[in-house]
Amino acid sequence: MDFDLTTEQEIIRSTIRKFAETEISPIAGELDEKEEFSAELTQKMGEIGLFGMFVSEKYSGQGMDYVSYIIATEEIARVDGSQAATVAAGNSLGIGPIYYFGTEEQKKKYLPSLCTGKKLWGFGLTEPNAGSDAGGSKTTAVQDGDDWVINGSKIFITNAACELTLGITVQAVTGTKDNGKPEHTCFLMDYDTPGLKAVPMKKKMMWRASNTAELYFDDVRIPKENVLGKRGDGFHQMLKTLDGGRLSIGAMGLGGAQGAYEAALKYSKERSQFGQPICKFQALAFKLADCAVEIECARNLMYKACWLRDNSRPFEKEAAMAKLYCSEVMGRVVNHAVQIHGGYGLMKEYSVERFYRDQKLLDIGEGTSEIQRIVISRYIGC
Repeated sequence: MDFDLTTEQEIIRSTIRKFAETEISPIAGELDEKEEFSAELTQKMGEIGLFGMFVSEKYSGQGMDYVSYIIATEEIARVDGSQAATVAAGNSLGIGPIYYFGTEEQKKKYLPSLCTGKKLWGFGLTEPNAGSDAGGSKTTAVQDGDDWVINGSKIFITNAACELTLGITVQAVTGTKDNGKPEHTCFLMDYDTPGLKAVPMKKKMMWRASNTAELYFDDVRIPKENVLGKRGDGFHQMLKTLDGGRLSIGAMGLGGAQGAYEAALKYSKERSQFGQPICKFQALAFKLADCAVEIECARNLMYKACWLRDNSRPFEKEAAMAKLYCSEVMGRVVNHAVQIHGGYGLMKEYSVERFYRDQKLLDIGEGTSEIQRIVISRYIGC
């Protein structure tokens, strides 16, 4: 077994880390406080190749492996969860479905601007009463001649209501299968389509500098050319998209854990009590040691899942494991980090306060921790 990263992957890590520390870190707290999505920063991330990393150069992508993409997401999350969310959703949930399931015409139309970061794309799955139950969607699409007419709503959709939004992939019920279950189809909906209303969501606890939207569809007419793949393939497409999305969320947990751990370690060496740095006290040294162990385990699990995907081997079980473990590791690490900072860990001047808030979404997004355990239990035969 070879645990070394390639030279290209090492360059990606160092390049993205430098960018995150120089371009994102100085303004992350301010953007979080203002609940401000930065189109300028997003486009800067596009300029250094953070969008379309796994997409062929034919469509203006970077043509890299999935491990490289996950490393990049991890390094952004090490500094700020909001910007990592923009990258992760922009790639796995925005670009992914079009790249993997779209027609050649759809790829040529949408991917070049998405892969360069000039535009963003949303992933319309979650509904007010259909979160974990992706098959419980109430949004409908009825065929009318050469068009489909869509009615319904979506909620908690990242990158779907900002000045860079180009469109949204929308799952809708298009009929009933022979077994009585609903038929789901996905549609590519341009942002300027009449009848689409996108409302930014504010007052979030976490990812306050990322764009989150509620979407409303009132007789939105979509040409048949905008069906993603084939009619009835929507549910399968969404599940496959979520498999990749779980790796992105796991990478955010891994990167966030690394960032919080480094902040706590640095603080513990600078802060003195009773005549010595607090890292010398066994109670805190053991917390930091536990953090280091768990992050190492999380990184190995995450990279293995990505390696399986890059080698065209089944990775769905490992993706669920990595998402679950990395998310929960970050939870434990940020809890220790705040505790080590003491009262200062509760203040916005210190990044661990933001890490602490940002972590909670990782237990919920792309399938809750409970759903991941259901998925894993099925793979192991329970």
